[in-house]
Amino acid sequence: MERTVAIAGLGAIGLEVARLLDGGVEDLRLVAAAARDEAKAAENLRGFRNPPRLVPVEALAEEAAIIVECAPASVFEAVAGPAIAKGRVFVPASIGALLPRMHLVEEARRTGARIVVPTGALLGLDAVRAAAEGPVESVTIETRKPPRGLEGAPYLAEHGLDMGAVAQDTLVFKGNALEAARGFPANVNVAAALALAGIGPERTMVEIWAIPGLTRNTHTIRVEAGAARFTMAIEGVPSETNPRTGKLTPLSIIACLRGLVSTLKVGS
Repeated sequence: MERTVAIAGLGAIGLEVARLLDGGVEDLRLVAAAARDEAKAAENLRGFRNPPRLVPVEALAEEAAIIVECAPASVFEAVAGPAIAKGRVFVPASIGALLPRMHLVEEARRTGARIVVPTGALLGLDAVRAAAEGPVESVTIETRKPPRGLEGAPYLAEHGLDMGAVAQDTLVFKGNALEAARGFPANVNVAAALALAGIGPERTMVEIWAIPGLTRNTHTIRVEAGAARFTMAIEGVPSETNPRTGKLTPLSIIACLRGLVSTLKVGS
């Protein structure tokens, strides 16, 4: 049965998700989108076979059964609130913005909505989820990005850190996932997804490194659990239009959406 999709945000992630849906994904139809600059959005959608209708962000939940959030973290609740109130399936890309708003999970339980978190530019969340069904000693993630990919983070401004002046490998942040999400809302969606899949944001430890000359966003996960010990690493290609995110992220969202409607779903 076909399900309708609406997208909040048509930046590096949202526009690519929209293109892929417009190209054809079985049993999914893009019907609406919201963007801060509607004129620019309309121009970007001009070549689509079936351009979605542009509506205010608050109206997306009226348009579709599945709401995909690809917007700045500052408007996260404006997207999530109506979607959850309407009992929709809410798929957030800004997972770091979800961590300090876990009341939305309780609201979804009340309304019958679902919050489905895509893996994003990460790997192995199924293994982490399985391990977390038993005792887990520790989960850590080490993120390495080019300095430019960290620019604009509130943590940097608060601590007077200039990424343009970084000349050698520099540990920028060390703390738990909740602290990382507050300080780097556009950079730690991977750490937030890992925390939600495993032992929670307060016990999931994060290191963020600025690496001059690095061409790929690199994430290394280490898990010590009763059932297994494992280490996973991924090197993602940054988006040309937004180095804070990777090219894998929109593909992960499409894979997540397919999983919502497919007859055969592989992985836990």
